[in-house]
Amino acid sequence: MKVLHVDRNHPLIIEQFNAMGFVNDEDYVSTKKAIEEKIGDYDGLIIRSRFTIDASFLDKAKHLKFIGRLGAGLENIDTRYAKSLGIFLAAAPEGNRNAVGEHALGMLLSLLNKLNKADAEVRNGKWDREGNRGVELEGKVVGIVGYGNMGKSFAKKLKGFDVEEVICYDIIGGVEDENARQVGIMELHQRTDVLSLHVPQTDATIGMVNTEFLSKFHNDIWIINTARGKCINTADLVGALKSGKVLGAGLDVLEYEKSSFENMFAGKGLPEAFEYLTHAENVILSPHVAGWTVESKIKLAQTVVDKIKNKFVA
Repeated sequence: MKVLHVDRNHPLIIEQFNAMGFVNDEDYVSTKKAIEEKIGDYDGLIIRSRFTIDASFLDKAKHLKFIGRLGAGLENIDTRYAKSLGIFLAAAPEGNRNAVGEHALGMLLSLLNKLNKADAEVRNGKWDREGNRGVELEGKVVGIVGYGNMGKSFAKKLKGFDVEEVICYDIIGGVEDENARQVGIMELHQRTDVLSLHVPQTDATIGMVNTEFLSKFHNDIWIINTARGKCINTADLVGALKSGKVLGAGLDVLEYEKSSFENMFAGKGLPEAFEYLTHAENVILSPHVAGWTVESKIKLAQTVVDKIKNKFVA
């Protein structure tokens, strides 16, 4: 098989493809249009997030047998059309689920203990113990929306913190396990103290966290989002932060991001809601790195290799 790599990944993916007899070509700089012009020569494509694989692109990929995406989801691929063409799709949520679970927990503990605020103050000579009094995770109800690889990893990390309970909400039934009990949306709203999002980006999840959604929670809540930025309406979140309905937010992803952070806000002023987040002491931001660890880079590549090997190599 002849494979085109359009994003840089861990070298093991090319090394192991070579060992399987695949021919590997690398092109990390050409435009999407230029890639489209030659994709018809390839059996496989390896990508992260450099551009969208839409129907027009797939129509030119006459011999494409698989697409491997080194990431948790496939939202930058027209999956329905790709599957209709018989193209095998390999994502790698197993590869970075542990990293996401750890990052979500780190954000939560930092929020509850005001670590970003306290750190900044001490560095500037301010010693305010009372103003940085923390809140304990013990006794809280943690609600997880989306209980797949990432949600399960986060729930597992919560064991040992003596939370009152971990509950999960998912559109798929029967996903609960020993670490979380599956509930309906009403119980999620009634009992949650900490809300963590672990959903893919779909038509149903875009903008799902908005003023109406947040107003239904009986308790004031903390929010962690290591899923997809567009799942939260940022302006509505800011309104809830100002009112105190949301006590704090840890955001690894943002509504405004494009296909990569490198191009974010290019040539534009910052959106007003994001400007507020950058100055809020009860908000922690990170640049979509929850699943981006030294270890996950290896795991992501190995997961994609294994799935393609199991499918195409006897």
